[in-house]
Amino acid sequence: MRALSVTLILVAGPIMAQDLAKTMELPAHNALMALRDKAGLSKFESDGCSGGLSTTWRLVSDTFPEFAAAHEASPPWEECCVIHDRAYHEAAGAASADESYDARIVADWALRACVMEKGELRAEDLAERYEVTPDQVRAAYETIAGAMYLAVRFGGGPCTGLPWRWGFGYPRCTPFDAMVPARE
Repeated sequence: MRALSVTLILVAGPIMAQDLAKTMELPAHNALMALRDKAGLSKFESDGCSGGLSTTWRLVSDTFPEFAAAHEASPPWEECCVIHDRAYHEAAGAASADESYDARIVADWALRACVMEKGELRAEDLAERYEVTPDQVRAAYETIAGAMYLAVRFGGGPCTGLPWRWGFGYPRCTPFDAMVPARE
């Protein structure tokens, strides 16, 4: 009986957590969809990788030319961030709150996968340069990709007021906007 309980917790726990996350986030997606129907989309702009990552990388590469020579002037995964920003800018073109929620998850997983792919492409070269194994390079990129995924899941929800929020191409909103009737 105990084994069955543990199995149920292991299987049901992540499903319940996902359902809870969706329940908590869906009002913000509803507010965004309501706003999107009334407001225009701004011109797309990207800061590369948000949270100061691209900016800091450029500062380090400007300060240390050897770093730039080995790792370029911008993060090797910056293209992944720009693709992710495009999806976030227009809420991936979602037509409903449920589609918006699902599209955000897809965009965040795609960011993670893209960063890991960049690591795969650089694994042999970096392993040789730093005298480590290609698997160690892959593990480092997996850690970076995981941290980026958690950051966007935690801080990228719609209607948060943050500049890197889901749907940032639309005017700012709050999750309560969909609950309060508009004043005329």
